[in-house]
Amino acid sequence: MKILITLIGLVFVLEGLPYVVSPEGMQRWLRQLLEMKPEQLRAVGAIAMAAGFLLVFIGQKSGLFS
Repeated sequence: MKILITLIGLVFVLEGLPYVVSPEGMQRWLRQLLEMKPEQLRAVGAIAMAAGFLLVFIGQKSGLFS
């Protein structure tokens, strides 16, 4: 449970960082997202999820973090 809470906190930090560092850039990026078709957003989300799952898998199965 400690690791889960730590990971959720880290996600919040990483999600908030671009808004603090470059709010104007984030506004431009969000406008571009609004112009994208739902199918494109779904594809980008699926690719991001697959990359995340791959990183988790590699992290768990490799001996890098032991």
